Amino acid sequence: MAEWMIYGANGYTGRLIARAAVEAGLRPRLAGRNAAQITALANELHLPFTICRLDDEAALRRALEGMQLVLHCAGPFQETSAPMVQACLSSGVHYLDITGEISVFEALARQDQTARQAGVMLMPGVGFDVVPSDCLAAHLARRLPGANNLVLAFQALGSISRGTAITMLTMAHRGCERRDGRLVSTPPLHEVRTFDFGRGPQPCVSIPWGDVATAYYTTGIPNIKVFVAISRRNLPWLGLVRAILPLMHLKPIRASLQNWLRHTLDGPDVTTRATGKSIIVGEVTDRAGQRVTGRLIGPEGYSLTVATALLIVRRVLAGTYEAGFHTPAGLYGPDLIYEVPGVQITG
Repeated sequence: MAEWMIYGANGYTGRLIARAAVEAGLRPRLAGRNAAQITALANELHLPFTICRLDDEAALRRALEGMQLVLHCAGPFQETSAPMVQACLSSGVHYLDITGEISVFEALARQDQTARQAGVMLMPGVGFDVVPSDCLAAHLARRLPGANNLVLAFQALGSISRGTAITMLTMAHRGCERRDGRLVSTPPLHEVRTFDFGRGPQPCVSIPWGDVATAYYTTGIPNIKVFVAISRRNLPWLGLVRAILPLMHLKPIRASLQNWLRHTLDGPDVTTRATGKSIIVGEVTDRAGQRVTGRLIGPEGYSLTVATALLIVRRVLAGTYEAGFHTPAGLYGPDLIYEVPGVQITG
């Protein structure tokens, strides 16, 4: 009998995780609202499945019967996580997801005490968002105790799925950073800095990435910013992009773009996933001016998501968990990422 469930298994990342789980000898139950796609994938992989919608509370609870955990892969998570989390808390089922959305991390952090009382672990962000960056942040904080500033920047060498693109649209109209322990809204893409990913200075722009939330809970560092690499040829267009992004807040425009993305994107192919790389650089400083830097190099982002998600699933199924809200490195430590083949951290 399946002991865990992948909800949203028909999405790009959900499919990758389901297939990798079977190759690893695991037998998850597949679930989602798209009957045709879930049924086809379940038949292909010879797995049990359930068709249910997140807005059907009774059906969702029935789907969770007998489960130890759910790996939630249906985004955008700020729209889908709440009903699944509530069902898990009511059913005593541990909750994992692959979000990178600040609002989701903060919402689940606020449910820490409720989860502890229910004996349920809530661990959002068990994929590329945010396991490698969370571990790098914890690694740097361990090297410089007392650090009060953390900056992370990443360079993902590969394309993205439609689900990732749609999620990014929902966050695009504003920025966010952490100052003195508090989340502060900023204009979108408001700051540009250069970082060295291994080939000299690379321009990067600030974004509202999940680590603005999670790294604070993992390390206690009160000031956090996250950046993503952009090409130099795109720098002249940055002002125009900044002016346009607030329009993403308008529902008709966002809905039209989401519909276009659903018909134009799938995700990186097998060659890209096999050959691509993820590079994350980090820097911590303290009040005395001391500075420690590090660079994490790992597999392509979706391959990394599959590996880290299944790594944490296995830990939970083996009984290695704690009730309440947790970040990956906060619970499992900064060396968790070393269990993924091909990952290295240099300082």
